[in-house]
Amino acid sequence: MKYSDRKPAYLMLEDGTYYKGVAVGKIGTTSGEICFNTGMTGYQEIYTDPSYFGQIIINTNSHTGNYGTVDIEQESESVKFSGLVCRAFSPNYSRKDATDSLQGYFEKNGVVGISEVDTREIVRHIRDKGAMNAVISSEVEDIAELKALVAKVPSMKGLELSSRVSTKEPYFLGNPEAKYKVAVLDLGVKRNILTNFTERDMYCKVFPCKTTFDEMKSWNPDGYFISNGPGDPSATTYAIDTVKEILKAEKPLFGICLGHQILAEANGISTYKMRNGHRGLNHPVKNLVTGKSEITSQNHGFAVDANEVGSNDNIEITHVNLNDNTIEGIRIKNKPAFSVQHHPEAAPGPHDSRYLFDNFVQMLSK
Repeated sequence: MKYSDRKPAYLMLEDGTYYKGVAVGKIGTTSGEICFNTGMTGYQEIYTDPSYFGQIIINTNSHTGNYGTVDIEQESESVKFSGLVCRAFSPNYSRKDATDSLQGYFEKNGVVGISEVDTREIVRHIRDKGAMNAVISSEVEDIAELKALVAKVPSMKGLELSSRVSTKEPYFLGNPEAKYKVAVLDLGVKRNILTNFTERDMYCKVFPCKTTFDEMKSWNPDGYFISNGPGDPSATTYAIDTVKEILKAEKPLFGICLGHQILAEANGISTYKMRNGHRGLNHPVKNLVTGKSEITSQNHGFAVDANEVGSNDNIEITHVNLNDNTIEGIRIKNKPAFSVQHHPEAAPGPHDSRYLFDNFVQMLSK
């Protein structure tokens, strides 16, 4: 089938607003919470990031698909997001080392999407109205039926999703003779985070999300890492309980994104669902310890309560978002534990924050 012959598709938002466009990927119907990513590159890494599980992504960049796909750019073993909304979708690609078009990649992975819609208008609508659920369909054209479908989509608030993307069995990564052993609690970990560990002489054992502290402790690791992942942190109670036990043992602990929120929850700090999350490659963050600013890669729809952090004498705020002053990093004053909301591995994105992995190494060496 020629791209010009693609079927029409519809995007229905939770508030009844809908858009008609052209189908991309698999012909079908999909649903999830709609959000937008402002990155101009790295779409394959974004689509395979487990933190996007249950979400429909709007690519704000006007062209999507023009450099195809490459197997090594996967951040997990498969596509994790629910669907795509974009302006101009390219069925052709020009990168020499690409192995498939994005259209072919979507068809193989069962991804439903819509293109030829005004993404700027849709993003402005979501920014004004706040995060909401949506349905994309290239097989249902009846507006009433689409409204009925979107009404059945569960809210992201209160939703536990890490168990849907976590590894089912423990596995190892890196050199068994490495200097340090790090136990990774997989809430939806990205491959490039693990790569940043192994490149720094760490041998990782990646555990399923509901693994107890005692099970991880039996491997006798030098430190613990709590990964990124999808869903509401307050609903991920099993991980909160595990982190509390790690803190009691006073072993080095590092958390990223959901792991950051879990560390806060384990210290009595609540989290909340943001009106619109932070998703993109160009978010400015200030390191309050060094006084320097960093351009960061981000993907989160929940945040740590700034007022509660500020009134907790045991927690130091280490990083803040310069766009809205949300908390981007914390350190537990009386424990060897710290976390950040943004993604220092930055795949995709700038590498300004990769020093945080070195900070973890320094903590392990003490």
